[in-house]
Amino acid sequence: MQEQNVVVRRSLRWSAVGAVLAASILAGCSASPAASPPPASSPSASTPSVSSPAPPVTPSATPSPSPTQSPVDSLTLEERVGQLFMVGTKATAASPVTLSAVEDRHAGGVFLSGRSHAGVQATADLVDRFTAAAGTQTPLWVATDQEGGEVQVLHGPGFDAMPYGIRQADLSDDQLRASAGRWGRELAAAGVNVDLAPIADIVTSKATRFDNPPIGAFGRQYGYDESTVADKAGAFAEGMRDAGILPTFKHFPGLGHVSANTDTTADVVDTVVTTNGPDIDVYRPLTQAGPSAVMVSSAIYDRVDGSTPAVFSSKVVDVLRNQVGFSGVLFSDDLSQAVAVSAWSPADRAVKAISAGVDVLLVAEDASVFPAMYDAVLARALRDPQFAAQVDAAAARVLAAKADMP
Repeated sequence: MQEQNVVVRRSLRWSAVGAVLAASILAGCSASPAASPPPASSPSASTPSVSSPAPPVTPSATPSPSPTQSPVDSLTLEERVGQLFMVGTKATAASPVTLSAVEDRHAGGVFLSGRSHAGVQATADLVDRFTAAAGTQTPLWVATDQEGGEVQVLHGPGFDAMPYGIRQADLSDDQLRASAGRWGRELAAAGVNVDLAPIADIVTSKATRFDNPPIGAFGRQYGYDESTVADKAGAFAEGMRDAGILPTFKHFPGLGHVSANTDTTADVVDTVVTTNGPDIDVYRPLTQAGPSAVMVSSAIYDRVDGSTPAVFSSKVVDVLRNQVGFSGVLFSDDLSQAVAVSAWSPADRAVKAISAGVDVLLVAEDASVFPAMYDAVLARALRDPQFAAQVDAAAARVLAAKADMP
């Protein structure tokens, strides 16, 4: 799949969208927090079992848009809810569950997980199966983790081996931007349009980096101070934008100081990050530089909101929205298998994240929980007008971001 073709299709599909997006995003953007979940230090349940997927939802008739309607108004509620999910599939094969998520429940994004050494053309062929299932009404986001070092999903013919983040930081800003542009063009040729990178986490220090399992121990960090991380993560993001790829800064409000990995450990607590510190401030120049998304962490931040994981915290989201001033799309970290959120059922995880103000729920590692999550969000929206307004606002932000792809 050539980058030029991707751009042409995007232009044709979205040529009439831009003038009517702002009103839909402003409508219904205020949100109250969800009911408090069980304290993370003493979860009320162990990792839940998942019931068999419910049968596919049959969408109601799609309204006929008028010239004054926003893009979100042209979607049914079922389609709006679908835009709030990014569902995983192995990068080597099309998961039938994920294909069904796109075709039957209107999932707005797909995440390529694991490791593939099949190369660009094989990846493009895989992505084509999902874009065909999605149809043409709204573009499909196709994302992966292409950071570098040990966190690089796509390899093989046409994909460069990307250095660790800490080695990327040895390059000048211009060199890093040029390299990231090349890596981004490889993604675009494979049909990928969102990179869940770069890392914006500030690791405490070089001397203690191996005490930080999720970031420092893997050399994912760009540095140990706000200025370096802002410069290098910013250069990487600019290169991705140059290639037409939406960059995603992660993991807000920072995983550089924790002593455990939220993927494998419950009750991961940060005691360092503050609302007026560098871990949050670094997001201001990064997100103001151009189109981007931000991923919210599932750690607990004692000095921001110590009551719940950040991904379920309206206080954390409010800091990003109101203090940092970010108005784009917020992704969750993985809500399907991460031990940090295993105290809640998949249905509750989905409802709580949307209630907190997260826009897109990443169901990366276990797509089988997606139907329960989708159905829970749809059911809540049908009975709760305030929650339905949050769904509409989130869907509007997603559509705006898709229309404004770099």
